Amino acid sequence: MSNGMTPLTFASYSNALASLVLLPLSFFIYRSALPPLFLAFVCGFFLLGFIGMEKFKITSKTTVAKSIGTLVTVIGALIITLYQGPPIMGFSSHVSNDASSFHIPTNYSSAWLIGGLLLTIDCVVSALFIIAQAMVLLKCHAELILMLFYSCFIAILSALVSLIVEKDLNAWSLKPKMRLIPVIYSAFFGNTFQVSIIMWCVRRRGPVFVSLFHPLGVVFAMALGIIILGEALYLGSLIGSIVTVVGFYCVIWGKAKEAKMTNDDEGSTKNMESNDQRAPLLQNICEGRIISP
Repeated sequence: MSNGMTPLTFASYSNALASLVLLPLSFFIYRSALPPLFLAFVCGFFLLGFIGMEKFKITSKTTVAKSIGTLVTVIGALIITLYQGPPIMGFSSHVSNDASSFHIPTNYSSAWLIGGLLLTIDCVVSALFIIAQAMVLLKCHAELILMLFYSCFIAILSALVSLIVEKDLNAWSLKPKMRLIPVIYSAFFGNTFQVSIIMWCVRRRGPVFVSLFHPLGVVFAMALGIIILGEALYLGSLIGSIVTVVGFYCVIWGKAKEAKMTNDDEGSTKNMESNDQRAPLLQNICEGRIISP
């Protein structure tokens, strides 16, 4: 995008290429059992359902652990983003003299606020998108088919908006080659692979489990920036990473306990049903022994 390609054209190209890859792949894999592709099913991408997606009992220890863990995880991600603190490792030319300062450039305070607001909106929309995926995956287990529709819609919408907003047609050019390489990489790994894996995880473990890993992305980005780019490690980043990991494991603990309780309840229910089925047989045997001379 530094060479002139806009985000809208980039999204349009990458999703269009992902659609071309997913179209033959999805029909080849699901050729024997294609899901019903009715209009109501396609519109399910745009419908959100919040009821029944996650158990919430305020008196349950698992619910308290998940709620506190989620809050702690979000706070940790905010600490990494907002609080800088003194450097611990590495060197940076823009180190602040104030150890407790927030990393907010004074010349770009308005842009920082707008960026923070947009990131907040992105987090909310991403959460709603994952919930929508969970609702649709309850009716269709073909992740590649869903990913095909997702890529097609994004490519069409991005192209339409780009044609309206962008006046320069050079933004659609794929020359030089540095424009084409990120498009191919994003189509295969960003759209086809990443989102398909996310859909598979949502179907297997639910939306809460998948959403929980988003704050960890901030931690991994910070770690890779230090290792690959040689960025400085600040106190705020270290504290935020520790808080995020602690909150993450609190939620994982709550989810594990909840799954164990569910399995125990199902096992006890099956045992009660089997005992009820055996009871008449034992009763008849006992009665036969008593009645028989």
